[in-house]
Amino acid sequence: MGFHTFDAANAEKLDDPASRYRFVSAEELVWAVGADETGVLADLGSGTGFYTNDVAAHAETVYGVDVQAEMHEYYREKGTPEKVELVAAEVADLPFADGELDGAFSTMTFHEFATEDAIGEIARVVETGGRVAVADWSATGDGEAGPPASERFSLEEAKQQFRAGGFEIEFGADRSETFLLVVRAP
Repeated sequence: MGFHTFDAANAEKLDDPASRYRFVSAEELVWAVGADETGVLADLGSGTGFYTNDVAAHAETVYGVDVQAEMHEYYREKGTPEKVELVAAEVADLPFADGELDGAFSTMTFHEFATEDAIGEIARVVETGGRVAVADWSATGDGEAGPPASERFSLEEAKQQFRAGGFEIEFGADRSETFLLVVRAP
């Protein structure tokens, strides 16, 4: 897998509702992570905050985690909600205490950080039973949008990675270009 990050110079492309909501809606993501039932969440690979804002409207606090300072700068310039705190970190090295988060989510970035270390770190920082929602480009997609298929995971591969990390699979759906996976932390 490629594990490259999205080019921050094209950040404005990540704020297009017509293209973003086509692959995962705000309502679907809020449901998947259980945002109405939780207090503190992390958006893993928050980028411009497009989906972070949607979830923050339903949670107490959302940490926008991204490795690219340029993405955080873009997000600050467009306006970061009070409920959002920006964190510069790799998913494999999160600056949270054990079980500090009620849940986490990732939209179209799992393929950028999907390693055993990252899955282990998510298991460490999300409380036992906390929901983790992943919407990402599927390896079985037709390549109409998103990264090349060679850099993607299938729903089954993502399930295997989370199972290996001790997570319980709660829901999984394959779509034409993406998948949605909901797991519970060990």
